[in-house]
Amino acid sequence: MEEKEFDVFVIGSGIAGQTVAETCAKAGKKVAIVDNREFGGTCANRGCDPKKVLMSLTEILENAHNLKKKDILKSPKFNWKKLQKFKKKFTTKVPESTEKKLKNLGITLYHQSPKFLDERTVLVEGKKITAKHYIIATGYEPRKFNFDGHKHLKSSDEFLNLKALPKHITFMGAGYVGMELAHIAARAGVKVTVIDSGERPLSAFDKDLVKELTHYSKKLGIDYIFKAKITSLQKLRKYYKITYIKGGKKQTFKSRMVFNTAGRVPAIAQLNLKKANVLFSDAGIETNAFLQSKSNTAVYACGDVSANGLPLTPLSGLEGHIAAKNILEGNQKKLSYPVIPSVVFTLPNLASVGYSEEEAQARFKNIIIKQGVVNAWFNAKRINAPVYSYKILLNERTDEIVGAHLLGPEAAETINIFTMAINAKMTARDLRTTIFTYPSWVNDVKSMV
Repeated sequence: MEEKEFDVFVIGSGIAGQTVAETCAKAGKKVAIVDNREFGGTCANRGCDPKKVLMSLTEILENAHNLKKKDILKSPKFNWKKLQKFKKKFTTKVPESTEKKLKNLGITLYHQSPKFLDERTVLVEGKKITAKHYIIATGYEPRKFNFDGHKHLKSSDEFLNLKALPKHITFMGAGYVGMELAHIAARAGVKVTVIDSGERPLSAFDKDLVKELTHYSKKLGIDYIFKAKITSLQKLRKYYKITYIKGGKKQTFKSRMVFNTAGRVPAIAQLNLKKANVLFSDAGIETNAFLQSKSNTAVYACGDVSANGLPLTPLSGLEGHIAAKNILEGNQKKLSYPVIPSVVFTLPNLASVGYSEEEAQARFKNIIIKQGVVNAWFNAKRINAPVYSYKILLNERTDEIVGAHLLGPEAAETINIFTMAINAKMTARDLRTTIFTYPSWVNDVKSMV
């Protein structure tokens, strides 16, 4: 069996893995990188980027619908096939360009899921490889189920590549992915059902704003089934029969397609981590403050697969830089997160940063809650947006902003102002006295605080 040795062996070619590989290669290290899927990672190939391209359609349809009978005479027509063709312009070249970039740095590439043989050795493509350092940056994968007919579940990858939209789609799971895809499908004229075991969608977000988003989603034609558990999925001639339990009673309905959007888990099942003496949990690989495995000093983990922080692309890049620096300089840089915003790209966007209302009340002696439903404000009114709300949390003693929760057409952008404000420990007065462009969505933050 052929044997090879590297200074750094990176598992996963997303932003985190690429960052480590590039940094170490430029520092003169002998580096290899492996991925069992197309190079470039989830976000660029089958996640954030292609999803956002498809959402460009929903933005147009939403604005046209809201302005109908105002200054839009009739709703625009769209061509799903052409939209998919346009989307491919953003994704098709990603694997090739990523591989070319890495090869030009002298990095060796492998295309298979490696398996650890021991703490310092992996097997990949029939080759036994040893390395001084391993980086695990494999990201997330869809949560698996074992109920009867689970094999018929489709993934978000398949939704993003649908050649045609069916008449009825069911999403199993009302988290980020399920809600975002449900909004795309519903606005494209598809009958949508979302089924979830929880009491509401998006449990990590402010309950008041989620309630408002859910109410508006129902107006779009999205049906919700909460506190329900799917027990079987039966393939019929044209449909799938979905059987679920709700309130102790068995119920059924039919759908043309069923997508698994019930959350994602660390993609580590194929790595044989026990043989590598790498500790892990359901949250991911357990690391210390240097992103080094707590049980195997040769292994580092960064990005979504590490049991740290939120599964966000910008955070993966930050962790990649930290892990690379510690490999090169010997654990000099500890993990330290800034306050990080989170967004659900439904329409309207739902965005959040800092503490929730419950967290703020538990942490501070007194907080001020400023909230409002403000679709009568100018920016919402000029596009006839039906939903625009906010909830801002202030530390009463210092006047500092400690949490911000937004629901509105441009919440994904506006939340960045609150993110900077919280990280800079700005007060409500600081924001109120800042001059922003007018009339802009960001200028609205002065009225929120």
